[in-house]
Amino acid sequence: MEDNPTSWFMRITVTILFLFLLAPVLLVFPISFSGDQILAFPPSSWSLRWYEALLGNNVMMSAFLTSLGLASVVTVLSLIIAIPASYAIVRLKVTGSEFLFNLFTAPLLLPTIVLGLAILIIFASMGLLATFTGLVIGHLVITLPYALRVLSVSLGNLSLACEEAASSLGAKPLAVFGKVTLPMMAPGIVAATALCFLVSFDEVVITLFLTGPRMTTLPVELFHHVESQADPLVASVSVLLILMTLAVVMIVDRTMGLTKAMASGRAVSMSTVADAT
Repeated sequence: MEDNPTSWFMRITVTILFLFLLAPVLLVFPISFSGDQILAFPPSSWSLRWYEALLGNNVMMSAFLTSLGLASVVTVLSLIIAIPASYAIVRLKVTGSEFLFNLFTAPLLLPTIVLGLAILIIFASMGLLATFTGLVIGHLVITLPYALRVLSVSLGNLSLACEEAASSLGAKPLAVFGKVTLPMMAPGIVAATALCFLVSFDEVVITLFLTGPRMTTLPVELFHHVESQADPLVASVSVLLILMTLAVVMIVDRTMGLTKAMASGRAVSMSTVADAT
């Protein structure tokens, strides 16, 4: 069956929309290799000077290491809290589980600037501003709801048959959870890990309220850099962040497959929209 003109029009329209959305990302790559002193496209000369400048920028590299360590710690803590919490809510159905689920996921519905201001007011009286502990707690507020939703959806979509079979054969509840339930939750755990890491690493708004001269993260340091200078160093950092994000996506794809891992993520997005409306 031949394609009609309407079908071709839709394909062309979708292609143009994709190019429009990807244009800023695609332009970052050539600009990062610019030899110019300011941001300009197309570059008048080509050079690796801005990558060299990035490696020689101690403040930026220190902020990168802080962001990397922060995202790793926050991701691990999010999983440690969200896995048993999702099991208690979905499988055990403890008293008030629906209320607890809505309470833990409420930060997803709040504007981040309001959330950041509230955390600032509380942390200021506790002496947690510009500390690694304060950043971890602040980021947990926004990553934990994502992890809890992803894992709850993943667990809710699993059949009870395997767990009931293991229990009927004499396996203890802890053994059933560790050897049956947890492996079946693997796609959701991988999706939650990737999501929490990227959300924490890229977080700017809340982090702006919690950082200071003593400690800062890469997105915040990049924000301050753009305020004072407009050079291709920003583009070189952006390229590295894009490559890191692609690396995380490829790891997810190689380990569990994007279809399995992101199925929970899509369900979470739809659930969040439904709650918001």
